[in-house]
Amino acid sequence: MNTRHIVSRRTFLRSSVAAMATISIVPRHVLGGPGHTPPSEVLTRAVIGTGGMGMGHVKSINTSCKLLAVCDVDTKHLENALKAGGPDVKGYRDFREVLARKDIDIVHIPTPPHWHAIMAVEAAKAGKDIWCEKPMTRTIGEGEAVVAAVKKHQRIFRLNTWFRFSDNFYGMNTPVKPIKKVVVNNLLGWPLKATLNASTGFDWKFYWIGRTDLTPQPVPPELDYDSWLGPAPFKPYHPHRVHGTFRGYWDYDGGGLGDMGQHYLDPVQYLLGKDNESPIEIECDAPKQDRDAVGTFRVIRLKYKDGCEIIIDGENRYKEAAFLEGPNGKIFKGFKSDIADLERKLAQLPDPEPQITDFVEAVRSRKKFALNEQNGHRSCTLINLAKTAMQTGRVLHFDPKKQRFINDKDANSYIRQPMRGKWKV
Repeated sequence: MNTRHIVSRRTFLRSSVAAMATISIVPRHVLGGPGHTPPSEVLTRAVIGTGGMGMGHVKSINTSCKLLAVCDVDTKHLENALKAGGPDVKGYRDFREVLARKDIDIVHIPTPPHWHAIMAVEAAKAGKDIWCEKPMTRTIGEGEAVVAAVKKHQRIFRLNTWFRFSDNFYGMNTPVKPIKKVVVNNLLGWPLKATLNASTGFDWKFYWIGRTDLTPQPVPPELDYDSWLGPAPFKPYHPHRVHGTFRGYWDYDGGGLGDMGQHYLDPVQYLLGKDNESPIEIECDAPKQDRDAVGTFRVIRLKYKDGCEIIIDGENRYKEAAFLEGPNGKIFKGFKSDIADLERKLAQLPDPEPQITDFVEAVRSRKKFALNEQNGHRSCTLINLAKTAMQTGRVLHFDPKKQRFINDKDANSYIRQPMRGKWKV
């Protein structure tokens, strides 16, 4: 946040009293007060990437902050965003021009994931706070770079997934909080196994697979395709590679894992208390993957040092599985439990530790948001570990502290992948 744009109420009042010779009445909407925010204290924002999800950021996400800029490399997307944004909004084709504006406090990044790290790092360098779409980054190395940049430049960061702190968590018919109470108070015992499949309420969206039969097509005049690719390797244009179907290609995302992984896995990481660590073993049962197009998987297992497991069941193999299972009990879809009198026991137990779940509050207080660059990087690492297991087709062993695969040069090559041209993090 650019603090020079913020004038405290007390400072404004002092200056207003000094000017009473010429101004006899100061309107309440200028001074502030209940229901009114002084113009000098309104946080401002920009949205980079205004396609499908991006328009959600333009219209309905973080609207307590004033929108000043929108940016997209597709002129049709940009025109739609300008129409929706209002008269004070300016449009850009190059995100670096947005970051150069001194009057913007917060940058939203709902671009395809291959841009997330570069834009987040550059936003942090420019002194902006960051609201980033999921998955946080396309690789583990990019996540490390974002964590380092946010720390170095003392920025506030949040990911646009919210199930660890609000809303019903997919098939559970409840927010995560009561499930966290069950885990924290050891009602299920330890270690725990979480199973995410269609039977427990989690659809891995295999329609986000890529195509291997693409033939080059002319680039439409409204799209700057080279800028859309940015750091990604050059591949001839085809409409299936961009916009609504880009998730099916490894260069830009990771299929259903990329689309839904952080929504599904971040709350599980929180429930298991794993915000500061990662699994040590990853095993994937999947068809051999194409080097370009993302395919499907059958089952991916992620195992932690203490024996906790996350089962990503793509083919719904374990139809009778509980969502969460321990030696002393289970929780099934719909928050049904085999523990007698669970509701009564929960009412007597202490709540989990409070979190800052209002991004504006986090920006103003300079305190970390509930889902930030650190724990978000760890939950995104779950996705990137699973992706790497899919691509390599073998059991992988991972060092959570070094964040590198053990004695596996090929797997480690997925952690820091080369970027095209001038782009780097």
